Amino acid sequence: MQEPQITDELIAAHGLTPDEYQRILEIIGREPTFTELGIFSAMWNEHCSYKSSKKWLRTLPTEGPQVICGPGENAGVVDIGDGQAVVFKMESHNHPSYIEPYQGAATGVGGILRDVFTMGARPIAAMNALSFGEPSHPKTRRLVNGVVEGIGGYGNCFGVPTVGGEVRFHAAYNGNCLVNAFAAGLADADRIFYSAASGVGMPVVYLGARTGRDGVGGATMASAEFDDSIEEKRPTVQVGDPFTEKRLMEACLELMKTGAVISIQDMGAAGLTCSAVEMGDKGGLGIRLNLEAVPVREENMSAYEMMLSESQERMLMVLDPGKEEEARAVFEKWDLDFAVVGETIAEDRFLVMHNNRVEADLPLSKLSSEAPEYDRPWVESPAPAPLGELPAIGPVEALKALISSPNYASRHWVWEQYDSQVMGDTVRTPGLGAGIVRVHGTDKLLAFTSDVTPRYVKANPREGGRQAVAEAFRNLCAVGARPLAATDNLNFGNPEKPEIMGQLVGAIEGIGEACRALDMPIVSGNVSLYNETDGEAILPTPTIGAVGLIANAGQMIGGLAREGHLALMLGESAGHLGQSALLAEAWGREEGDAPPVDLEAERRHGEFIRANHELIRACTDISDGGLALAAFEMAEAAGIGVTLDSEDIPALFGEDQARYLIACNFDQAEALMVAAGRAGLTLATVGRFGGESVAFGTASAPLAELAEIYRTSFAAAVT
Repeated sequence: MQEPQITDELIAAHGLTPDEYQRILEIIGREPTFTELGIFSAMWNEHCSYKSSKKWLRTLPTEGPQVICGPGENAGVVDIGDGQAVVFKMESHNHPSYIEPYQGAATGVGGILRDVFTMGARPIAAMNALSFGEPSHPKTRRLVNGVVEGIGGYGNCFGVPTVGGEVRFHAAYNGNCLVNAFAAGLADADRIFYSAASGVGMPVVYLGARTGRDGVGGATMASAEFDDSIEEKRPTVQVGDPFTEKRLMEACLELMKTGAVISIQDMGAAGLTCSAVEMGDKGGLGIRLNLEAVPVREENMSAYEMMLSESQERMLMVLDPGKEEEARAVFEKWDLDFAVVGETIAEDRFLVMHNNRVEADLPLSKLSSEAPEYDRPWVESPAPAPLGELPAIGPVEALKALISSPNYASRHWVWEQYDSQVMGDTVRTPGLGAGIVRVHGTDKLLAFTSDVTPRYVKANPREGGRQAVAEAFRNLCAVGARPLAATDNLNFGNPEKPEIMGQLVGAIEGIGEACRALDMPIVSGNVSLYNETDGEAILPTPTIGAVGLIANAGQMIGGLAREGHLALMLGESAGHLGQSALLAEAWGREEGDAPPVDLEAERRHGEFIRANHELIRACTDISDGGLALAAFEMAEAAGIGVTLDSEDIPALFGEDQARYLIACNFDQAEALMVAAGRAGLTLATVGRFGGESVAFGTASAPLAELAEIYRTSFAAAVT
């Protein structure tokens, strides 16, 4: 095949700037080959190199006594005691899912599962955080249905329970949906597998499915804005096979027990290129690859295509040469390809051979750790305009405005398509706050949640970043879990625009402050930038996935409200309606500031909930929709009515932070009041559960009528 001529247009098509190309020329002292250009493009794009965000990501807290492995590996690792660890990460598959919803979302699930079992952990839970455009937009229904089917199709077949997540709709996502996938697994704390290669002359082994042309250039595509050429990008979307992935996981975990694995890396973004380079760079070694040994499923594949293919269900390992045949037998037993495709070398070289021809010969370290790093100009987001006067509205009418919107209606249409019970250890299914899974064979449980309120981040990036972490913290505390650590998925627009870069900087600063204050270090994550179409950016969406530990079932808060239970609220209300759900859904307005987050109050209130778990029958944090929506959701889940004492709209629908709604009987409420008084905390009775109506003072509506609206509105909007 004749090499394409390197032109300015070809350089730009690979996502490289003229300055970056000049830097390549200086590094290698010559013009790159076409394959080398592709390799630099893959390693230096935003998706792989984090070149716009590295400076700010370094400011995040990543350490703690519970942290075994922080950012930089395939996933984060946190100690949960008894020689066990939880391994978890969240990552985006936004651009592929917009182009090809089913496969984009499915392979997002496949990729995050590989990140977990690559570390030696068996996946035990999955979540997803989804953001779509307006339901009325012509693309939204197809995207919602395709993405949900893709997530369910892959996760259900693989056999991992989906235990939580979130779904939102906003016009800002009309041209760029977000699909953020989370996975967590269990491993022995002393048997974690890392990606750094070691030893010279060790075999580099390709494992799993064969390489095809699907996904070629996927990482570069993920680092670019969309325009009217979007349909041309369809071939860059990968195709997944969950049954092959299941076999790949079992083969990897079996092989890891033999001691044959020196290092291992998932072939995700940029495929063979990124996995080989990262293994070599982390180990301070070079890598030689012989592409004729790579198992392929298509004829006449070029070196460029093999190096940049993102075909799914593939791994790269460095193996103990003495156990090579033992390893081969394991993979052949699982009917998976096993091929020695190269070796580690002492020199700082990435040498790629194909049919005895040198296709690439590059200094390996320059591809990874010395990728460009930018300190992009940024401007602070302007202070939002104050909230104007609101029209009169009754509390029942206000509640109906929320629960009839797909943003706040029941999501059962979504999570009923996911298998939440596979593996038999799920204790709390989606729809009731944080998901909970037993640590099999022990008394321990793990809780999982995913949170962010993008409209807060748009109005006030720093406060919005703090709130995302605080809400994740509250969701874990509300089920009795001690928050352990977090993973972040930072979804933003074009960082070359100072106002977008300012959103990213502000959000990271807020996330860092909250993680430090709440002892929730960031142990893994992903940055997804250039989420724009025709220059229109998404809402800044820094999703926080968090994990908490419940020492035993007796410490879990997982009950339902019952007839006669009192409704108590922990925390103070100022009736903050700026950027609230009510403002958006009742009047279509996005005004005012995000609610302030008192991190000390968040910490104290979370500790109070956990310390008094025996007195609490049911609990939820109060966030979107305020006290009114929290009380309705708690009542609807239990199938009973609720009466709140107040009719005041700000008191009912304000979104002040650091608040919890508690259900318990009179004696427990009395004991909680005493405990709160001793701790100097505000705890007040705000109503009671029971009856067949939802009432706010003298205004009421039948629970059955409201539940029907709540249960049907989501499906009506997307089907």
